[in-house]
Amino acid sequence: MVPRYSRPEMVAIWSARSKFRIWFEIEAHACDAMAKLGVIPVENAKAVWKARDVEFDIDRIDEIEAVTKHDVIAFLTHLSEIIGQDEARFVHQGMTSSDVLDTTFNVQLVRACDILLADMDRLLAALKRRALEHKMTVCIGRSHGIHAEPVTMGLKFARFYAEMDRNKRRLITAREEIATGAISGAVGTFANIDPSVEAHVCAKLGLEPEPISTQVIPRDRHAAFFATLGVVAASIENIATEFRHLQRTEVLEAEEYFAPGQKGSSAMPHKRNPVLTENLTGLSRLVRMTVVPALENVPLWHERDISHSSVERNIGPDATITLDFALARLTSVVDKLLIYPDNMMKNLDKFHGLVHSQRVLLALTQAGVSREDAYRLVQRSAMKVWEQGADFMTELLVDDEVTAALGTDEIKARFDLDYHTKHVDTIFARVFGS
Repeated sequence: MVPRYSRPEMVAIWSARSKFRIWFEIEAHACDAMAKLGVIPVENAKAVWKARDVEFDIDRIDEIEAVTKHDVIAFLTHLSEIIGQDEARFVHQGMTSSDVLDTTFNVQLVRACDILLADMDRLLAALKRRALEHKMTVCIGRSHGIHAEPVTMGLKFARFYAEMDRNKRRLITAREEIATGAISGAVGTFANIDPSVEAHVCAKLGLEPEPISTQVIPRDRHAAFFATLGVVAASIENIATEFRHLQRTEVLEAEEYFAPGQKGSSAMPHKRNPVLTENLTGLSRLVRMTVVPALENVPLWHERDISHSSVERNIGPDATITLDFALARLTSVVDKLLIYPDNMMKNLDKFHGLVHSQRVLLALTQAGVSREDAYRLVQRSAMKVWEQGADFMTELLVDDEVTAALGTDEIKARFDLDYHTKHVDTIFARVFGS
């Protein structure tokens, strides 16, 4: 992945050093289990652990692979060079390459998911804090990008919190589903290796044995995992898009933090652009593009083929590294987002009370006017606001048909902003609990 959009902890999971360390642990734990069964000598199993603190020579492994054209064999050859050929005689006994590769891939995905879950906790904390801070900060709600009725900025943050909280639960489920390992040998029948070896290795690595693995772990698990990452990415873009709209010059109800010395444009010194949320929109697309290849990896030929392998070598690191970076960046954006309540009120009043049209409509129907007639009466005044810049309340007060049904005080009472926030506490209790 591009270093610009990477964070060290997640990158380390996908390093060659980390991969070979997991390969070694799988082989060593398998030898321990086989020694306990009496399949291999205890001395040979113990000898494998001589490589416990050794830094594997990645260049040497690559050199061997250039000849063998097989990455696992290259590693095993290098391991035998470290611990001795005779001592390594029983390493990989009854196993196949996929036992090592698939189990390792799932270990990496589990570890990556743990980082993503920690990222999610930090984002949720930021969203909750901003939601409570702006619980009653009134702003205009929009549908189709057009003024609708008042909401609060706190409700926006609460909505995003609820969405990301669902995503956290999805990630937990995805982690559980991907946390399986397979040490079942060629075509997955355990013909040359005892199932207890698999159980031992999985327990040591924090995995559950795959119930039936053929020669590979079923790829529907991985498809579900990457689909979950795709949903999280879509939610990131959902939040980023809202902030981008709110920062438009004509709106300017919220704005990304603009640091001292920061420059917005190489040409125009006045610019303050939503570059972080635009970046998040792009990064979200990168994560989502891994979903379809993961789905296409599900159908493999018979007990195995390797059409999935090249895909996963790319999408495993790319999706998790990118999503980790994106979650961290979004958390920073939320933490530092500038909120402009005065601009919110200016925008809300831009059309001179028009946002209260539904309240007047409902009052008319309560007063005995048919819904069709009530809609016609309210829209008649509303269009004058749209087209002529008139004041909505004033137009209603001089409309004889409206005032015949509603008195002056009743009309004016329908322009109370507090009416729209009376259930905010109820919504917050649903989202955050009491």
